[in-house]
Amino acid sequence: MLFSIGTRVKFVHSKDEGVVTALLDNGMVSVKLDEDGFEIPAFLDDIARIDSPLSPPSPTKAKIVPGKKPKIPLPPERPAAESQYLILKSQGLLLAFDPVANLLGQIDAYEMSLINDTRQDFLFSIEIRLGQRLHLRENHKIDRTSVYPLAPALAFGDLNDAPTVYLSCWPLTTQGTGKELAQETRIKPKQFFKRTRTAPLLNKQVHLFTLMDSKLLSGKQEQPPAEDLRDYTLKNKRPSHSQKPQGRGRLRHEVLELASFVPEIDLHIEHLTDNHAKLSNAEILRLQIYHFEQYLYKAIRLGVDRVFIIHGVGKGRLRDAIATRLLQMPDVQSFKNEYHPRYGYGATEVIL
Repeated sequence: MLFSIGTRVKFVHSKDEGVVTALLDNGMVSVKLDEDGFEIPAFLDDIARIDSPLSPPSPTKAKIVPGKKPKIPLPPERPAAESQYLILKSQGLLLAFDPVANLLGQIDAYEMSLINDTRQDFLFSIEIRLGQRLHLRENHKIDRTSVYPLAPALAFGDLNDAPTVYLSCWPLTTQGTGKELAQETRIKPKQFFKRTRTAPLLNKQVHLFTLMDSKLLSGKQEQPPAEDLRDYTLKNKRPSHSQKPQGRGRLRHEVLELASFVPEIDLHIEHLTDNHAKLSNAEILRLQIYHFEQYLYKAIRLGVDRVFIIHGVGKGRLRDAIATRLLQMPDVQSFKNEYHPRYGYGATEVIL
């Protein structure tokens, strides 16, 4: 049976009808459905022309007669720019699922990307769970108007497990990290295939989900109701003096360690080693992160509730690396890089 662009067809195993919009490889065509306007790939054996009766699939492969294509001159190359995507109205933080076809043209996986089409840099922590099983966990920074690839890809069959996406992010400003924003998104299979749109920055058709819209990220969402006196009293209630401290008492050497513990560490390389002139930038950063982690582990062990990590201002690479590591530590309650009378913007305050 012959098909060409514009041929009206119906599906053999359903009542759907549509129009052939493109001739694909591997014995497939793209069909635009009449009912909802979606375009889907279809094997030639699964469709029939409207003017011919439905019949069981024939073992003889159909021939594709491509129409004449007019010669279109190639456009000139786009001049280099900082960003190839002009934001007219940002959508926020988006999750894109890009279909990956096998040799038979069948979709068997989806490559995932986190898209930030706003004018704001963020630190983020993302988890994707399939039921009780963890599929992916990533903690990193995503720059403004950029795409961050996520791995591993999501298998086609995993959609049956209704993937749940947990996203937390912290805006990065000249004053440090802002307030944490968190959102949970549950992806249902029926909903998944209806979310086909052209993704910003990727500039291709993907299955696209908005994890956090620009309104939420800009802090314009509705404010929670004011806290009443009862809730405030319960939250700020001090323990009674008659209550005994839980857990074992401190050993003598721990008391001495706590008494001599300095609640700040200076990570400037000249304070960490005398041989810093021979170190590369990567070696310097690795050494700074090592001293930072050892210091913080000690603070956690001794039960210190607040420390300052002095990293300086510079280009912010050490600050961002520290923030990424702090997001991975369950003992860290919060942290911020705001102006401080003593440190300026060159230190991060960590609450344990």
